[in-house]
Amino acid sequence: MRPTGNTVLITGGTSGIGRALAEVFHRRCNQVIIAGRRQCLLDEITAAHPGMLGMRLDVDDSWEVDAFAARIRAQFPQLNVLVNNAGISRTEDLAADTVDFFTALSILQTNIVGVLQLTAALLPTLKQQAHSTIITTSSGLAFVPRANLPTYCASKAFLHSWLQSLRFQLRETPVEVLELIPPYVQTELGGPSQATDPTALPLADYIAEVMQILDESDLSHGEILVNRVKALRWAENSDDYVQKFMALNHQTAITSSRSSIVGEPRRNPAH
Repeated sequence: MRPTGNTVLITGGTSGIGRALAEVFHRRCNQVIIAGRRQCLLDEITAAHPGMLGMRLDVDDSWEVDAFAARIRAQFPQLNVLVNNAGISRTEDLAADTVDFFTALSILQTNIVGVLQLTAALLPTLKQQAHSTIITTSSGLAFVPRANLPTYCASKAFLHSWLQSLRFQLRETPVEVLELIPPYVQTELGGPSQATDPTALPLADYIAEVMQILDESDLSHGEILVNRVKALRWAENSDDYVQKFMALNHQTAITSSRSSIVGEPRRNPAH
């Protein structure tokens, strides 16, 4: 991906990793379009960054995704970078007497269906460019799941597998397919406390490392891996995967127990 001169669309662009990427791409003289559900945030961010554009999009609504994609194709025929970053995370108790299945459906719609639908709708435009890139945000938890986030982790594992197939199918086109795999980063994905959690990677540090990788690394393998997420990414190749899984989920159980006592939101240790 070239550093400047791109037309970049970022979903989930009003907060966290999406907003941070939008701001750094904007500073690098790219045309940036951010998409999100909250118009007030779109207006606030674009006002603070002259030249950046905001468009409302709720990826939970399939009709709205189609209409949004049609507007993008018409208004930005030069679009050459799509960043699929919109995502939600919810805890689920599958051992409860009554399981809230609608929580799982909502996660699947946002994290999977919305990504697939928007990508399919914009691929014809991306393939028309001399060089284009699709960046999709998955998670370190796709490789070592947190048991209290079963559908979230599974949705990111789905994206990892789907992106491998997409990359292979597009290998003879101008479209580069990259997977952004965050560790536990200081965003509000898992609740307000995550944004200030000292055990999480500061968002600015994460974005700086991501941009360095984009600028300097060979990404023929298709994965954007900062140092802190590598232990999760390669856990299945190690002899102690079970121990790593148990350690992660033992710590999660302790944190969740403490949070329920003091009334704090549960943490989410990765995107």
